[in-house]
Amino acid sequence: MSEPKQIEFVMPPQKNIALIAHDNKKHELIEWCRSNKTILEHHFLCGTGTTAKMVATQTGLPVRGFHSGPLGGDQQIGARIVEGKIDVVIFFSDPLSAQPHDPDVKALLRIAQVYDIPIANNRATADFIITSPYMESTYTHTLMDFRGQVDERAKNL
Repeated sequence: MSEPKQIEFVMPPQKNIALIAHDNKKHELIEWCRSNKTILEHHFLCGTGTTAKMVATQTGLPVRGFHSGPLGGDQQIGARIVEGKIDVVIFFSDPLSAQPHDPDVKALLRIAQVYDIPIANNRATADFIITSPYMESTYTHTLMDFRGQVDERAKNL
């Protein structure tokens, strides 16, 4: 079998950033958003239901809200990653509390890895991402040509 083909994927200077936080981390994410408001206001923000609403209300940043995580919001953001509509995921997760929708969270994180999306699971990583020179410039990376892979498999099966 031949090596999978690669395609270039270009993130524009204005990024699409998903904001997600478990309940015990929502206030930490809101504070992080306040601290980075001058950077975040130059990008497109979205998030899972309650988190998006709280960030928008408490920071004044425009945030497009999807469903709550346990009600499908994690899957909605995952679908947007697959469609090429999310460039960065900021997900303040709570590693010390069990989450009833843990399989959804794992699926979201997996799809972000598959599509080579930067993911921050804590404030330190979010700080590194938000201050990267790539946040304000075009970033090009290569991904497996998934559509080409499907077409090739369909021909050979």
